[in-house]
Amino acid sequence: MPGPHIRPATQGDFRGLQELEAAADRLLQTELGGRPLPAAEPPTPVGPVLYLVAGEPPVGFARIDEVDGQAHLEQLSVHPDFAGRGLGRSLVEAALDAARSRGYESMTLCTFADVPFNAPFYASCGFQVVPEPSGELAVLRAHEARLGLDALGRRTAMRIRL
Repeated sequence: MPGPHIRPATQGDFRGLQELEAAADRLLQTELGGRPLPAAEPPTPVGPVLYLVAGEPPVGFARIDEVDGQAHLEQLSVHPDFAGRGLGRSLVEAALDAARSRGYESMTLCTFADVPFNAPFYASCGFQVVPEPSGELAVLRAHEARLGLDALGRRTAMRIRL
C-alpha cells in the first residue's frame, strides 16, 4: 500500500507544520531522556528553498534550505502516528530529487549522532559524517551549540553527494 503523496507545500499546509513538528519532537525528546528541546528558530540567514509535505493534511514534511551554496535538509518531521512506515525515507528521497533537479551537487544536514532515527537513519540513506564542518555549515553547527542542542546529545554534520 503506497504512503501519502509527497508534494511541495502550499500556503494552507503551513498552519499545521508547527504542530506536526512538535509531535515529532516529543518522540525525539523521549529518545533524549525526556529533556526538552530548545524552541525552534530559523537557524540559517536564508529562508527555506523548499518545503515538501506528505499527505493532506500533512503527516510529514522536509524543509530544505541552502547552506554554502548547496542544499541543506534543515528539518525532517514525521508525525509519530505515521512513524516506521518508510515515510521519512520517502521524504528524504524526495528532498534529494528536488535538490538534484535544482542543480545542487550535495545536501548536508545536522543531527543527533546517537539517536537511531537520526544519524544512523541518514547513513542508511547514503549520508556520510562531515568530520570537520567548514564555512556556513560550521557556523550552523556553532549556532546549534549556542541553542543548547549539543547539551542534549552528540551532534554531527552529514553530507551526501548528488
